[in-house]
Amino acid sequence: MDFATYQTESRKTAQAVECNHSIAYPTLGLVNEAGEFAGKVKKIFRDKNGIISEADRQALKGELGDVLWYLTQLCTELNLTLEEVAQANIEKLFSRLERGKISGDGDER
Repeated sequence: MDFATYQTESRKTAQAVECNHSIAYPTLGLVNEAGEFAGKVKKIFRDKNGIISEADRQALKGELGDVLWYLTQLCTELNLTLEEVAQANIEKLFSRLERGKISGDGDER
């Protein structure tokens, strides 16, 4: 199969999804900012042998601040606090640690 055919045929399986919801924008923003952070880290390893300069650290801090902002907005939209999300996460991680499941795949390990 060529890509033109694939593109035409795959479109038959696509569905229009209405995204007029309060979590749509912050979700896309969160992913975008996480991608920007990852791009900066990639360039540190590619161009600087993994050595993080003070300027890099400050740039990464800025991106993490943006990630935090979008995360906070999502928590607010979902009627969650950052504290309860953090607490649930640490409980999940310690449960995995106690059961020897800190490594591996899957949310339910």
